[in-house]
Amino acid sequence: MKKIYLSALVASLLVGCASNDANEVNKSDYVTGQVANATTPLPPSANTTALITKLDPNKAPSQNFDLTKWKINIPMEDDKPGRAGKVMEISAQKLGSTTNPYTHSDWFYTDARTGAMVFATPNKAMTTPNSKNARSELRAMLAKSYKDPKNNFAIAANPDAADYGSIGGELSATLSVDWVSTSGNADKNGAFSTVIGQIHGSKNEPLKIVYRKLPGHEYGSLYWRYEINATGDNYSKRKDIYHNVFGAYDLREGSVEPMDGIKLGEVFSYNVNVENSIMHLTFVKNIGEQGEEVKTAEIDLSKPHYRGNEYDEGYANDWMYFKAGNYNQCNVGSSECTNNGIAAGDYAKVSFYQLTLDQ
Repeated sequence: MKKIYLSALVASLLVGCASNDANEVNKSDYVTGQVANATTPLPPSANTTALITKLDPNKAPSQNFDLTKWKINIPMEDDKPGRAGKVMEISAQKLGSTTNPYTHSDWFYTDARTGAMVFATPNKAMTTPNSKNARSELRAMLAKSYKDPKNNFAIAANPDAADYGSIGGELSATLSVDWVSTSGNADKNGAFSTVIGQIHGSKNEPLKIVYRKLPGHEYGSLYWRYEINATGDNYSKRKDIYHNVFGAYDLREGSVEPMDGIKLGEVFSYNVNVENSIMHLTFVKNIGEQGEEVKTAEIDLSKPHYRGNEYDEGYANDWMYFKAGNYNQCNVGSSECTNNGIAAGDYAKVSFYQLTLDQ
Protein backbone atom coordinates (compact mmCIF):
# COMPACT_ATOMS: atom_id res chain seq x y z
CA MET A 1 0.00 0.00 0.00
CA LYS A 2 1.41 3.39 -0.97
CA LYS A 3 1.20 5.92 1.83
CA ILE A 4 0.85 9.67 1.62
CA TYR A 5 1.79 11.92 4.53
CA LEU A 6 0.14 15.32 4.60
CA SER A 7 2.63 17.94 5.71
CA ALA A 8 -0.13 20.46 6.24
CA LEU A 9 -1.89 18.20 8.71
CA VAL A 10 1.39 17.64 10.51
CA ALA A 11 1.78 21.38 10.89
CA SER A 12 -1.68 21.79 12.35
CA LEU A 13 -1.16 18.82 14.66
CA LEU A 14 2.01 20.31 16.00
CA VAL A 15 0.00 23.34 17.05
CA GLY A 16 -2.43 21.03 18.76
CA CYS A 17 -5.19 20.21 16.31
CA ALA A 18 -4.50 17.42 13.76
CA SER A 19 -2.56 14.21 13.18
CA ASN A 20 -0.16 12.61 10.72
CA ASP A 21 1.72 9.41 10.10
CA ALA A 22 5.23 8.96 11.39
CA ASN A 23 7.41 8.69 8.30
CA GLU A 24 8.20 11.23 5.63
CA VAL A 25 8.01 11.08 1.83
CA ASN A 26 9.14 13.33 -0.95
CA LYS A 27 6.98 16.26 -1.95
CA SER A 28 6.43 14.52 -5.29
CA ASP A 29 4.30 11.97 -3.44
CA TYR A 30 1.83 14.58 -2.28
CA VAL A 31 -1.50 14.79 -4.06
CA THR A 32 -2.30 18.38 -4.97
CA GLY A 33 -6.00 18.04 -4.23
CA GLN A 34 -5.37 16.64 -0.76
CA VAL A 35 -2.92 19.32 0.22
CA ALA A 36 -5.19 22.03 -1.16
CA ASN A 37 -8.02 20.82 1.05
CA ALA A 38 -5.97 20.76 4.22
CA THR A 39 -3.27 23.41 4.14
CA THR A 40 -4.58 26.02 6.56
CA PRO A 41 -3.00 25.49 10.01
CA LEU A 42 -5.51 25.57 12.84
CA PRO A 43 -4.99 27.83 15.87
CA PRO A 44 -3.36 26.28 18.93
CA SER A 45 -5.68 24.48 21.34
CA ALA A 46 -4.79 24.19 25.01
CA ASN A 47 -7.16 21.24 25.38
CA THR A 48 -5.56 19.25 22.56
CA THR A 49 -2.08 20.08 23.82
CA ALA A 50 -3.04 18.78 27.27
CA LEU A 51 -4.34 15.52 25.77
CA ILE A 52 -1.21 15.03 23.68
CA THR A 53 0.90 15.50 26.80
CA LYS A 54 -0.78 12.42 28.31
CA LEU A 55 -0.04 10.24 25.27
CA ASP A 56 3.22 8.50 24.44
CA PRO A 57 3.88 8.41 20.67
CA ASN A 58 6.28 5.50 21.16
CA LYS A 59 3.59 3.20 22.56
CA ALA A 60 0.91 1.09 20.89
CA PRO A 61 -2.72 2.24 21.15
CA SER A 62 -3.57 -0.13 24.03
CA GLN A 63 -0.70 1.33 26.05
CA ASN A 64 -2.19 4.82 25.79
CA PHE A 65 -5.89 3.90 25.88
CA ASP A 66 -7.87 1.35 27.88
CA LEU A 67 -8.94 -1.10 25.18
CA THR A 68 -9.66 -4.07 27.45
CA LYS A 69 -13.40 -3.91 26.67
CA TRP A 70 -13.01 -3.60 22.92
CA LYS A 71 -12.29 -5.81 19.92
CA ILE A 72 -11.44 -4.37 16.50
CA ASN A 73 -12.15 -5.09 12.85
CA ILE A 74 -9.63 -3.81 10.34
CA PRO A 75 -10.09 -3.68 6.54
CA MET A 76 -8.30 -6.81 5.37
CA GLU A 77 -8.79 -10.56 5.25
CA ASP A 78 -8.23 -12.45 8.48
CA ASP A 79 -5.13 -14.65 8.59
CA LYS A 80 -6.26 -16.86 11.48
CA PRO A 81 -7.21 -20.52 10.94
CA GLY A 82 -10.90 -20.94 10.28
CA ARG A 83 -11.46 -17.29 9.31
CA ALA A 84 -10.44 -17.38 5.65
CA GLY A 85 -12.68 -15.07 3.62
CA LYS A 86 -13.70 -13.08 6.69
CA VAL A 87 -12.66 -9.60 7.75
CA MET A 88 -9.77 -9.35 10.21
CA GLU A 89 -10.89 -9.42 13.83
CA ILE A 90 -8.62 -8.83 16.79
CA SER A 91 -10.02 -10.03 20.11
CA ALA A 92 -10.34 -7.88 23.20
CA GLN A 93 -7.75 -10.05 24.92
CA LYS A 94 -5.16 -9.41 22.21
CA LEU A 95 -6.11 -5.82 21.46
CA GLY A 96 -6.12 -4.75 25.12
CA SER A 97 -2.82 -6.40 25.97
CA THR A 98 -0.21 -4.04 27.37
CA THR A 99 2.62 -6.58 27.12
CA ASN A 100 2.03 -7.75 23.52
CA PRO A 101 -0.02 -4.87 22.09
CA TYR A 102 -1.67 -5.04 18.67
CA THR A 103 -1.02 -2.45 16.02
CA HIS A 104 -1.18 -2.32 12.23
CA SER A 105 1.06 0.06 10.31
CA ASP A 106 -1.58 0.96 7.74
CA TRP A 107 -4.97 0.72 9.47
CA PHE A 108 -4.57 1.02 13.26
CA TYR A 109 -1.58 2.62 14.89
CA THR A 110 -0.21 5.36 17.13
CA ASP A 111 0.58 8.70 15.58
CA ALA A 112 4.32 9.03 16.06
CA ARG A 113 4.13 12.79 16.65
CA THR A 114 1.10 13.14 18.93
CA GLY A 115 0.36 9.69 20.40
CA ALA A 116 -3.18 9.78 18.99
CA MET A 117 -4.87 6.47 18.17
CA VAL A 118 -5.31 6.41 14.39
CA PHE A 119 -7.94 4.50 12.41
CA ALA A 120 -7.54 4.47 8.60
CA THR A 121 -9.88 2.85 6.07
CA PRO A 122 -9.80 2.60 2.24
CA ASN A 123 -12.89 3.02 0.09
CA LYS A 124 -12.95 -0.68 -0.75
CA ALA A 125 -11.81 -3.64 1.30
CA MET A 126 -13.17 -6.79 2.85
CA THR A 127 -16.22 -5.95 4.97
CA THR A 128 -18.25 -7.48 7.76
CA PRO A 129 -21.44 -9.39 6.82
CA ASN A 130 -24.42 -7.25 5.77
CA SER A 131 -22.26 -4.17 5.13
CA LYS A 132 -20.94 -2.58 1.93
CA ASN A 133 -18.53 -0.32 3.81
CA ALA A 134 -15.00 -0.99 4.99
CA ARG A 135 -14.03 -0.15 8.54
CA SER A 136 -11.26 0.15 11.07
CA GLU A 137 -13.52 0.19 14.09
CA LEU A 138 -13.80 -0.90 17.72
CA ARG A 139 -16.71 -2.95 19.05
CA ALA A 140 -17.43 -3.01 22.78
CA MET A 141 -17.06 -6.45 24.37
CA LEU A 142 -18.47 -6.79 27.90
CA ALA A 143 -18.01 -10.59 27.89
CA LYS A 144 -15.81 -13.06 26.00
CA SER A 145 -18.54 -14.64 23.87
CA TYR A 146 -20.75 -12.96 21.28
CA LYS A 147 -23.57 -15.31 22.26
CA ASP A 148 -23.46 -14.34 25.92
CA PRO A 149 -26.19 -11.73 26.62
CA LYS A 150 -23.79 -10.10 29.08
CA ASN A 151 -21.63 -9.10 26.13
CA ASN A 152 -24.15 -6.34 25.36
CA PHE A 153 -26.19 -3.72 27.20
CA ALA A 154 -29.89 -2.96 27.45
CA ILE A 155 -31.90 0.02 28.56
CA ALA A 156 -33.77 -0.01 31.87
CA ALA A 157 -37.12 -0.48 30.12
CA ASN A 158 -36.04 -3.86 28.76
CA PRO A 159 -37.95 -6.53 30.76
CA ASP A 160 -34.82 -8.72 30.66
CA ALA A 161 -32.35 -5.91 31.44
CA ALA A 162 -30.77 -7.85 34.33
CA ASP A 163 -29.61 -10.54 31.89
CA TYR A 164 -27.28 -8.16 30.08
CA GLY A 165 -23.79 -6.93 30.90
CA SER A 166 -24.90 -3.39 31.67
CA ILE A 167 -27.93 -1.17 31.86
CA GLY A 168 -26.95 1.75 29.69
CA GLY A 169 -23.42 3.07 29.58
CA GLU A 170 -21.31 6.04 28.55
CA LEU A 171 -18.97 6.52 25.60
CA SER A 172 -16.79 9.62 25.49
CA ALA A 173 -14.35 10.61 22.74
CA THR A 174 -12.15 13.52 21.71
CA LEU A 175 -10.97 13.23 18.13
CA SER A 176 -10.29 14.74 14.74
CA VAL A 177 -11.32 13.57 11.31
CA ASP A 178 -8.16 14.06 9.28
CA TRP A 179 -9.36 12.90 5.90
CA VAL A 180 -12.47 11.71 4.03
CA SER A 181 -12.58 10.45 0.47
CA THR A 182 -12.57 13.07 -2.26
CA SER A 183 -14.32 10.80 -4.77
CA GLY A 184 -18.02 9.97 -4.81
CA ASN A 185 -21.44 11.21 -5.85
CA ALA A 186 -22.46 14.32 -3.92
CA ASP A 187 -26.10 13.26 -4.17
CA LYS A 188 -25.29 10.27 -1.94
CA ASN A 189 -24.98 10.96 1.78
CA GLY A 190 -22.40 8.19 2.13
CA ALA A 191 -19.95 9.95 -0.19
CA PHE A 192 -17.21 11.96 1.55
CA SER A 193 -18.27 10.68 4.99
CA THR A 194 -17.34 8.34 7.81
CA VAL A 195 -19.09 7.10 10.96
CA ILE A 196 -17.01 7.84 14.07
CA GLY A 197 -19.27 6.48 16.82
CA GLN A 198 -22.27 4.14 17.06
CA ILE A 199 -24.76 2.32 19.19
CA HIS A 200 -25.68 -0.85 17.34
CA GLY A 201 -28.74 -2.95 18.19
CA SER A 202 -29.41 -6.55 17.28
CA LYS A 203 -30.69 -5.49 13.84
CA ASN A 204 -30.70 -1.69 13.58
CA GLU A 205 -28.75 1.28 14.93
CA PRO A 206 -30.27 3.82 17.32
CA LEU A 207 -27.18 6.00 16.82
CA LYS A 208 -24.59 6.74 14.18
CA ILE A 209 -22.38 9.82 14.52
CA VAL A 210 -21.19 10.97 11.10
CA TYR A 211 -18.67 13.45 9.71
CA ARG A 212 -19.02 14.51 6.05
CA LYS A 213 -17.07 17.08 4.01
CA LEU A 214 -17.63 17.92 0.36
CA PRO A 215 -14.59 18.35 -1.90
CA GLY A 216 -13.78 22.03 -2.27
CA HIS A 217 -15.24 22.91 1.12
CA GLU A 218 -13.01 23.87 4.01
CA TYR A 219 -15.65 22.93 6.59
CA GLY A 220 -17.34 19.58 7.00
CA SER A 221 -20.56 18.68 8.80
CA LEU A 222 -21.17 16.66 11.95
CA TYR A 223 -24.57 15.00 12.42
CA TRP A 224 -26.19 11.94 13.94
CA ARG A 225 -28.70 9.43 12.68
CA TYR A 226 -31.40 7.45 14.46
CA GLU A 227 -32.49 4.33 12.61
CA ILE A 228 -36.07 3.39 13.32
CA ASN A 229 -36.22 -0.09 14.81
CA ALA A 230 -38.40 -1.83 12.25
CA THR A 231 -38.15 -5.62 12.52
CA GLY A 232 -39.92 -8.76 11.34
CA ASP A 233 -42.24 -8.22 8.38
CA ASN A 234 -41.53 -4.46 8.55
CA TYR A 235 -37.74 -4.76 8.37
CA SER A 236 -37.67 -3.24 4.89
CA LYS A 237 -39.35 -0.12 6.31
CA ARG A 238 -36.35 0.84 8.45
CA LYS A 239 -34.79 4.20 7.65
CA ASP A 240 -32.50 6.82 9.14
CA ILE A 241 -33.74 10.06 10.67
CA TYR A 242 -31.05 12.75 10.46
CA HIS A 243 -30.13 15.39 13.07
CA ASN A 244 -27.68 18.18 12.28
CA VAL A 245 -25.12 19.21 14.89
CA PHE A 246 -22.49 21.42 13.20
CA GLY A 247 -23.18 22.00 9.50
CA ALA A 248 -25.82 20.02 7.58
CA TYR A 249 -26.05 16.41 6.47
CA ASP A 250 -27.72 16.99 3.09
CA LEU A 251 -25.24 19.30 1.34
CA ARG A 252 -24.83 18.69 -2.37
CA GLU A 253 -22.54 19.87 -5.16
CA GLY A 254 -22.81 23.65 -5.26
CA SER A 255 -24.11 23.92 -1.69
CA VAL A 256 -23.00 26.90 0.37
CA GLU A 257 -20.01 26.24 2.64
CA PRO A 258 -21.19 25.17 6.14
CA MET A 259 -19.30 27.85 8.04
CA ASP A 260 -20.65 26.50 11.34
CA GLY A 261 -19.06 23.11 10.57
CA ILE A 262 -15.76 21.45 11.48
CA LYS A 263 -12.54 21.43 9.46
CA LEU A 264 -10.40 18.42 8.70
CA GLY A 265 -7.92 18.05 11.56
CA GLU A 266 -10.05 20.11 13.95
CA VAL A 267 -10.42 18.45 17.34
CA PHE A 268 -13.92 18.07 18.78
CA SER A 269 -15.69 15.73 21.17
CA TYR A 270 -18.81 13.65 21.56
CA ASN A 271 -20.36 12.05 24.62
CA VAL A 272 -23.06 9.39 24.48
CA ASN A 273 -24.62 8.65 27.87
CA VAL A 274 -27.45 6.12 28.03
CA GLU A 275 -29.02 6.49 31.48
CA ASN A 276 -32.01 4.31 32.35
CA SER A 277 -33.77 4.49 28.97
CA ILE A 278 -32.67 7.97 27.81
CA MET A 279 -29.83 8.50 25.33
CA HIS A 280 -28.14 11.84 26.09
CA LEU A 281 -25.84 13.28 23.41
CA THR A 282 -23.31 16.09 23.83
CA PHE A 283 -21.10 17.50 21.08
CA VAL A 284 -18.42 20.15 21.66
CA LYS A 285 -16.12 22.06 19.31
CA ASN A 286 -13.54 24.74 20.14
CA ILE A 287 -13.13 22.79 23.37
CA GLY A 288 -12.13 25.00 26.28
CA GLU A 289 -11.69 28.03 24.03
CA GLN A 290 -13.50 31.35 24.10
CA GLY A 291 -15.64 30.29 21.14
CA GLU A 292 -16.58 26.90 22.58
CA GLU A 293 -19.85 25.53 21.18
CA VAL A 294 -21.89 22.82 22.87
CA LYS A 295 -24.85 21.05 21.27
CA THR A 296 -27.02 18.55 23.13
CA ALA A 297 -29.88 16.20 22.32
CA GLU A 298 -31.73 13.37 23.96
CA ILE A 299 -34.11 10.62 22.97
CA ASP A 300 -36.07 8.06 24.96
CA LEU A 301 -35.01 4.79 23.38
CA SER A 302 -37.88 2.93 25.00
CA LYS A 303 -40.53 4.90 23.13
CA PRO A 304 -41.84 3.63 19.76
CA HIS A 305 -42.91 5.76 16.78
CA TYR A 306 -40.04 8.24 16.94
CA ARG A 307 -41.17 11.48 15.27
CA GLY A 308 -44.44 9.80 14.35
CA ASN A 309 -42.91 6.92 12.38
CA GLU A 310 -45.45 4.11 12.43
CA TYR A 311 -42.90 1.32 11.91
CA ASP A 312 -40.56 2.29 14.75
CA GLU A 313 -40.80 -0.20 17.62
CA GLY A 314 -38.29 1.63 19.83
CA TYR A 315 -35.43 -0.24 21.48
CA ALA A 316 -37.05 -1.29 24.78
CA ASN A 317 -36.88 -4.97 23.89
CA ASP A 318 -33.52 -4.91 22.16
CA TRP A 319 -29.89 -5.33 23.18
CA MET A 320 -27.11 -2.98 22.06
CA TYR A 321 -23.38 -2.28 22.02
CA PHE A 322 -21.09 0.72 21.47
CA LYS A 323 -18.73 1.17 18.52
CA ALA A 324 -16.05 3.80 17.82
CA GLY A 325 -13.47 4.42 15.13
CA ASN A 326 -13.62 4.90 11.37
CA TYR A 327 -16.48 3.25 9.44
CA ASN A 328 -15.89 4.68 5.96
CA GLN A 329 -19.21 5.31 4.20
CA CYS A 330 -17.63 6.07 0.82
CA ASN A 331 -18.02 2.70 -0.91
CA VAL A 332 -17.59 1.89 -4.60
CA GLY A 333 -21.25 0.85 -4.91
CA SER A 334 -24.09 3.06 -3.67
CA SER A 335 -21.82 6.02 -2.84
CA GLU A 336 -20.14 5.81 -6.28
CA CYS A 337 -16.68 6.35 -4.84
CA THR A 338 -13.52 5.16 -6.57
CA ASN A 339 -10.81 2.99 -5.07
CA ASN A 340 -7.63 4.34 -6.62
CA GLY A 341 -5.58 4.21 -3.43
CA ILE A 342 -4.38 6.45 -0.66
CA ALA A 343 -2.41 8.72 -2.97
CA ALA A 344 -5.61 9.46 -4.90
CA GLY A 345 -7.43 10.44 -1.70
CA ASP A 346 -9.69 7.38 -1.67
CA TYR A 347 -9.69 6.69 2.06
CA ALA A 348 -10.74 8.06 5.45
CA LYS A 349 -8.58 8.74 8.50
CA VAL A 350 -9.60 9.53 12.09
CA SER A 351 -7.41 10.26 15.15
CA PHE A 352 -8.62 9.78 18.74
CA TYR A 353 -6.96 11.76 21.53
CA GLN A 354 -9.28 10.45 24.23
CA LEU A 355 -11.66 7.47 24.33
CA THR A 356 -13.38 6.08 27.41
CA LEU A 357 -16.09 3.48 27.84
CA ASP A 358 -17.93 3.32 31.16
CA GLN A 359 -20.04 0.17 31.48
